Amino acid sequence: QLQLVESGGGLVQPGGSLRLSCAASGFTLDYYAIGWFRQAPGKEREGVSCISSSDGSTYYADSVKGRFTISRDNAKNTVYLQMNSLKPEDTAVYYCAARPGAIATLGGRDYDYWGQGTQVTVSS
Repeated sequence: QLQLVESGGGLVQPGGSLRLSCAASGFTLDYYAIGWFRQAPGKEREGVSCISSSDGSTYYADSVKGRFTISRDNAKNTVYLQMNSLKPEDTAVYYCAARPGAIATLGGRDYDYWGQGTQVTVSS
């Protein structure tokens, strides 16, 4: 059974950092592009970052560029999202998603498999 499990969310003060993890089971992430998405209450889901399965190309939403970094460790079958300089507007449930193939996009509809999400709250 293909499964993605996010972890690492929590409560952090503005300016702080968190590292989210997305661990896969039941399949090998090597051949999947991975995306991170978030959804805040009352708002639409937003693509945050993604990474290809081939050359490791990465993409970021303008709202997180320069603050977030996506990476993958295929040996651990895990993708990470390092989030620095967090702002209150980063508060949301964060999801990782996988799509077979090399091409990574920030469009949620392109992804086939989703995790259950992890809450990130940025507040003083």
